[in-house]
Amino acid sequence: MLSPNRLILIMIFLVVFDFFIWGLILFEPVNKNLQVYFLDVGQGDSELVILPNGPKVLIDGGPNNKVINELASVLRPTDRYIDLILLSHPQTDHFTGLIDVLKRYQVGVFIFNGRSGTVDSWSKLIKVIKENKIPAVVLAAGDKIHYLNSQFNFLLPDKNFIESTDLNETTLVSLLQSQNSKILFTGDIDAKIEDYLIRKYDLDIDVLKVSHHGSKFSSGEKFLSNISPKIAVIEVGKNSYGHPTKEVLKNLASVGAQIFRTDKDGTIKLLINNQGISIFKKK
Repeated sequence: MLSPNRLILIMIFLVVFDFFIWGLILFEPVNKNLQVYFLDVGQGDSELVILPNGPKVLIDGGPNNKVINELASVLRPTDRYIDLILLSHPQTDHFTGLIDVLKRYQVGVFIFNGRSGTVDSWSKLIKVIKENKIPAVVLAAGDKIHYLNSQFNFLLPDKNFIESTDLNETTLVSLLQSQNSKILFTGDIDAKIEDYLIRKYDLDIDVLKVSHHGSKFSSGEKFLSNISPKIAVIEVGKNSYGHPTKEVLKNLASVGAQIFRTDKDGTIKLLINNQGISIFKKK
């Protein structure tokens, strides 16, 4: 049994701790920087974007529930709201982790390309979205999401690719412009889609989310020389595909990109403001 003095000390500590926690919640300074996290979810993709002034956009959720631990390491324990979830395309290494995210976090809107997955876990994802009454919105090439001075421009898919039997070709490709920086999120597009992108758009970017985990079918020399990324991030885990391939690493190095990969660096954080980009690695 605790002595009265010790009990008083514990109660004082709890009161002070309570004020501290609520102080963090109520009086936390507004973040003016752009934060982009490339989450270490293994052989899959998941990126968390925190826009200046706080809105959160989660792009993909990886192949399993590892994304939950990664989000918990970034967000405060009391922060259980994600403004937008954006699914690049309905393949398991991009959407399976979202099932647990939707169970744990309140979500404002679910955005996708309108295509359905072909595995059982897709129906589980749709069920959770409906049970939580989360609006589902279909976006495509030409659509935009604008918040203050930040903007997501959706470059693909257009009518040429949305009905493709190859779900990688239906990827919702987005270009984020914020804090004088441009970040290209490519999902799993291949060389054919890359060539189409540079024919259709004038892209000169700062950060590239390398397509398809560094597959030999993506990140062609012509594409990379046209978009000239300063920073390239490969989201990859243990795999039997040889990702990332030596050819892709060579192509990225040849355009002078700084290369980071989640299998070696862990979760990668970019802190971006009008003065530049700071890079932090978990490992």
